[in-house]
Amino acid sequence: MLDRSDGPSLRSGFLRQAARNPDAPAFVVRGRTHSYGETEDSARRWARAMVEARGGRPERVGLFAYRSAVAYTGTLAALFSGAAYVPLNPTFPAEKTAAMVAAADLDAVIVDTTCLPHVANVPALTQLPLLIPEADAPQLPGASRVIGKHELERAAPLHRLPPLTPEDIAYLLFTSGSTGAPKGVPVTHGNAVYFMDFMSQRYEIRPEDRFSQTFDQTFDLSIFDLFMAWSNGACVCGMTPVELLSPTKYINQNGITVWFSVPSVPAQMIRRNTLLPNSLPNLRWSLFCGEPLTQRSAETWQAAAPNSTLENLYGPTELTIACFLHRWERERSPAMCRNGIVPIGRPYDGLIAMLVDEHLQSVAEGETGELCVSGPQTAPGYWRAPEITAERFVNLPVSRHQSRRFYRTGDLVAKLPEGEYVFMGRADNQIKVLGHRVELGEIEAVLRAHPGIEHAVAFGWPAVGTTADGIVAFVSGSVGDMSELLARAKAALPPYIVPRRIFPVPEMPLNANGKVDRRVLKERLAELMSETGEAAAR
Repeated sequence: MLDRSDGPSLRSGFLRQAARNPDAPAFVVRGRTHSYGETEDSARRWARAMVEARGGRPERVGLFAYRSAVAYTGTLAALFSGAAYVPLNPTFPAEKTAAMVAAADLDAVIVDTTCLPHVANVPALTQLPLLIPEADAPQLPGASRVIGKHELERAAPLHRLPPLTPEDIAYLLFTSGSTGAPKGVPVTHGNAVYFMDFMSQRYEIRPEDRFSQTFDQTFDLSIFDLFMAWSNGACVCGMTPVELLSPTKYINQNGITVWFSVPSVPAQMIRRNTLLPNSLPNLRWSLFCGEPLTQRSAETWQAAAPNSTLENLYGPTELTIACFLHRWERERSPAMCRNGIVPIGRPYDGLIAMLVDEHLQSVAEGETGELCVSGPQTAPGYWRAPEITAERFVNLPVSRHQSRRFYRTGDLVAKLPEGEYVFMGRADNQIKVLGHRVELGEIEAVLRAHPGIEHAVAFGWPAVGTTADGIVAFVSGSVGDMSELLARAKAALPPYIVPRRIFPVPEMPLNANGKVDRRVLKERLAELMSETGEAAAR
């Protein structure tokens, strides 16, 4: 009998459900269903292979796999081996992947056939033991150890899993830092278990539920789909990028009951006129996170999924997936929106929120400040980066005699009289124009209020640091008459922040996580202004 004893960890929920009902579907990818039992068996075999190749328990295992059975099973295999898993992405530039591999100091890498052709582009990968479960061990020049399909199928399962503690790292994700270099965020099992326990109690997930998986695994929101489903015996339905283009069809054909995505998905559906009333009748939960959710998107999605409860989640990677939420209610929520954005709501039970100014002093009631959060979901810090850890993870007083460790989110937030919080913009998107302090989110909200506008992104231009002479903007959607849009802006905004130029784009560029990519837009802006002879800076 396999040893299933395991304390609270990110893997323990899956193990519990696999023991209870091994024939239940754990996930579906590209039309094939994989049961809990077969997934556990494969993951244990791969875990043994990694332990033997390493000569002991590995510490960090890379996943060079993309929306595949290998990606999902490999996540569990890494955890079963006692390691933290580190997602890699074949759509990232090879240089970025190489930097992540070097920074993570990996002990092994699991590769699927989609990513196999990209291995040669990252020489550091070939220096590590490579598990390739879908193919016989290929010849990879310079590879130190390749473990292919037949060897993994013959491997004995790892019966006794290495024990895990709440302080052990469950996963290591890399986000883009201000310098462009990958910034690692290690999240512990204790962080993750606290999040999963809170959300499981809130959502009362059933074994018959079916979760969407819209996110790449390099985006921490993917962890909710996988482990919230697996902790409760439900099934995850992995979506391909093509299927994500037509989510209504996918949701209905696959019996999805729990939907989770970035708000860009409903925004794009509205633009394409595919988010229609009552078109998603079988959803129980509609969840959004990752960027501001507009009131228009919330109202339109709720009309499309009238039988679901819609919630707006908020939280940076450093605070473990999500740490605030707001439940959308037709009667009260619209009045609580600010700048056309749905509130982020209240912090989870056991978390503490503070709003501070640039000197880390608490702001007055009702004023906007930088959101800082403390509690059991706070990550230990940045991976092997004590300097930036000290900048973002700070001790703040919570009483006269006590202080606690908070994470500075960099998000500007205000607290409503009702006790809920609203997102007002990014601290790094707050600029000065002709001496006036300006929130770019205010300008974007005015442009977005035009019925045909899907997205709006504003920049200070020309600018030096956080000081600018004026404003320019990009918009997407059915723009129509640009003069009308400018007239609306002039009627709603002070003259000094009315955009001098508005550039329409067919679609906003999105990054790997489905968020609007401001960096790409800024590069495009520099090109456009260069073409017109307008300087980038004073």
